[in-house]
Amino acid sequence: MHARTLGQGLRVSAIGLGCMGMSQSYGPNPGSRDDMIAVLRSALDHGVDFFDTAEVYGPYVNEELVGEALEPIRDRVVLATKFGWDIQDGKSVGLNSRPDQIRRVAEASLRRLRTDVIDLFYQHRVDPDVPIEDVAGTVGDLIREGKVRHFGLSEASADTIRRAHAVHPVTALQSEYSLWTRDPEAEVLPVLAELGIGFVPFSPLGKGFLTGTVGQDTDFTAGDIRATLPRFAADNRAANQALVAHVARLAAAKEVAPGQIALAWLLARQPWIVPIPGTRRTARIAENAESTKVALSADEVADLTDLATRIGVRGERYTPQHMAYLDR
Repeated sequence: MHARTLGQGLRVSAIGLGCMGMSQSYGPNPGSRDDMIAVLRSALDHGVDFFDTAEVYGPYVNEELVGEALEPIRDRVVLATKFGWDIQDGKSVGLNSRPDQIRRVAEASLRRLRTDVIDLFYQHRVDPDVPIEDVAGTVGDLIREGKVRHFGLSEASADTIRRAHAVHPVTALQSEYSLWTRDPEAEVLPVLAELGIGFVPFSPLGKGFLTGTVGQDTDFTAGDIRATLPRFAADNRAANQALVAHVARLAAAKEVAPGQIALAWLLARQPWIVPIPGTRRTARIAENAESTKVALSADEVADLTDLATRIGVRGERYTPQHMAYLDR
């Protein structure tokens, strides 16, 4: 797989791996811990060297899983994790990006990831009670101390990105972005281009919707977050099938999977965009990796880009409670 460069010269595989779903949010894991370790290690065989986790996933257990899996190949991979939640008694109860908390999280994440340096350390959500300048300065100190290599933000607004970057260079922004979540396009993507910051879309396959495997009659298992999201309500799923049908038709014409079309569209948007689809199966990692070989013409990219405007997407991507955590 070819590599791409985020901000500050950070080189990673063009497709990364979001590891959250191995520990939470998508119902019972079909595999054992040993199975997930094998899946994580297999990613490198398919050229994927960029792994994304966070302390809040689990909480903690996802970092532990990733750390154990990647310890033998640590020198060949790029590890990204995140801080910013207030976790009490095993549950997130709000935000906390105070400088002392950032330092505590960094030390704990280093232990769980079995490494002496975090390659990319994101603020998971912007904390309105802590000036972003203080956050950037604290991560900058950790970088100077050799505990972190790069500073990232997640779901941050254009103004927040500018303010943070003025204190310490931001390497990457991670936010939801896909054919059916286009929020960053108007204000955020232009700022990233201007400042030389990379973009790491999470849920680039629309939490599975764009793969064509989620239909109007899909029953989500216990613990699957999609059962709580407005966009996945049955009537909204029915309305949004037109988008998936269009992607599926183009995929069939090219003899590839619908998810590969969705990823190829993201890759065609900018050379500094690196999607991180999540999965719990090696076969899906291989399929996602192959999306880097799917060629879309300029007309096909333009047609896909206009989809949301022409067809529309119905339903918010989060509940009101979680939408309130977005920096907008």
